[in-house]
Amino acid sequence: MPVYYPAIPHTKRVMTSLANLLKSEITRLARKEVRALVEPLRKTNAKYRHDIATLKQQLAEQQRAIAALRRSGDKVPTDHTPIPTRFSAKGLRTLRTRLGLSAADFGLIAGVSGQSIYHWEAGKTEPRANQKAALAGLRALGKREALTRLEALATKPTKR
Repeated sequence: MPVYYPAIPHTKRVMTSLANLLKSEITRLARKEVRALVEPLRKTNAKYRHDIATLKQQLAEQQRAIAALRRSGDKVPTDHTPIPTRFSAKGLRTLRTRLGLSAADFGLIAGVSGQSIYHWEAGKTEPRANQKAALAGLRALGKREALTRLEALATKPTKR
């Protein structure tokens, strides 16, 4: 409904209300257009936020699993490339004495002779690559496990 102002002539009043009406209609249409353009962006943004939250949860779970593996002493799986193992005569002697085994008994567990163990500890010779890998596997053994393996090997019949 047009607003009548007594001091303003009739044509000016109609023009003012028409201008206000046009302005409000243009504003309404512009809002409608902007809303139509922004709504898909809002939905996409919500989807991305959900995906990011899911990825953060998965990352946190994997980090907890890695921390648990590290605490348990297991090695974190790698890309399965063989890692060259280092050998130290002093380290071999330390391992053998930690397990409380003689060179002959340690050789039984390692799959070599006691004489080889003596030579390796003395630094006269060095084990081959496959023997180094076997020795590296023995580093994780405890005394109980070493004795269990030794007993199992002692009860097996020997080949002649």
